[in-house]
Amino acid sequence: MADACETTRTFIDVLTNWYVRRSRERFWEGKAEAFETLSAVLDVVCRSVAPLLPLVTEEIWRGLTGGRSVHLADWPDVSALPADEALVDAMDQVREVCSSTSALRKAARLRNRLPLAGLTVVVDDPAALEPFAEIVADELNVKSVRLVPADSAEAAGYGVEQKLTVNARAAGPRLGKDVQLAIKGSKSGDWSVSTGGEVVAGGLTLVEGEYTLETVVGSAAEGSATAMLPGGGFVVLDTGVTPELAEEGLARDLVRAIQQERKDTGLEVTDRIALHVGGSPAVLAAAHVHEQLIASETLATSYAVGQVAEGTEVSVGEGEKATIHVERI
Repeated sequence: MADACETTRTFIDVLTNWYVRRSRERFWEGKAEAFETLSAVLDVVCRSVAPLLPLVTEEIWRGLTGGRSVHLADWPDVSALPADEALVDAMDQVREVCSSTSALRKAARLRNRLPLAGLTVVVDDPAALEPFAEIVADELNVKSVRLVPADSAEAAGYGVEQKLTVNARAAGPRLGKDVQLAIKGSKSGDWSVSTGGEVVAGGLTLVEGEYTLETVVGSAAEGSATAMLPGGGFVVLDTGVTPELAEEGLARDLVRAIQQERKDTGLEVTDRIALHVGGSPAVLAAAHVHEQLIASETLATSYAVGQVAEGTEVSVGEGEKATIHVERI
């Protein structure tokens, strides 16, 4: 029961925070295939987890299908569902790339709306990820994504190596004082892994649970950050911020602030607006250069940049002040 609940929770999380979120534009555009896919998935999920969530699935399934009850429906036939393991594996790896890179952004305190120059992804099979490079670039807000084979000379240049850590608490009862020899060997490089998977450190054989063996990337070059991927391979994120990237990031922060102002003033998502943007010199410059981006994203058919007599003051970018005035047309 616990495993079934956890599997259901994980799947719904991926469905909501990946498929639905990534497909928002397709839903807004009324793409039939997006709605049909989501409808089919919800139908199968409701019928599958009805014993775990009897009331919730009943409400969703009846509203979705118009049927009498999900508890009277047939159990899903797995063999009748389309299967593409290669696609699933590739998309799982795409999500790993996005998750690991997002963690690098957070560690470097680079906000999500700030565009970055590029990302290098080193994996065993780059061709499998090639069709999804644009998704990765859009999700991570990077200008370019390079896919590099893990066995290439370029990948080797990043200094990938294995690191052994001895768990003294686990190995101590068996090895006694000799555990210090194993720890010293792991730190000095006096350790090895045989073709059969046997780990030896400081001349002592370690058993499973007494050590951790991980693959790490050497020190990142200045202006970049690296992270290992759970399924193998690693990513290298260009963390350098040029004045042009900073300016675009400021414009995207303005879009967010304007969208919030639209919501706060009770506008419908389809309402066109007259937009007036004021603020610091950096804000005014970003609003001028990225006028088309800001106007199109906020549905502004009238757009002005300059001193705002009356409006809402917001903080954007790295502490820049902006004033925005939104009016329905």
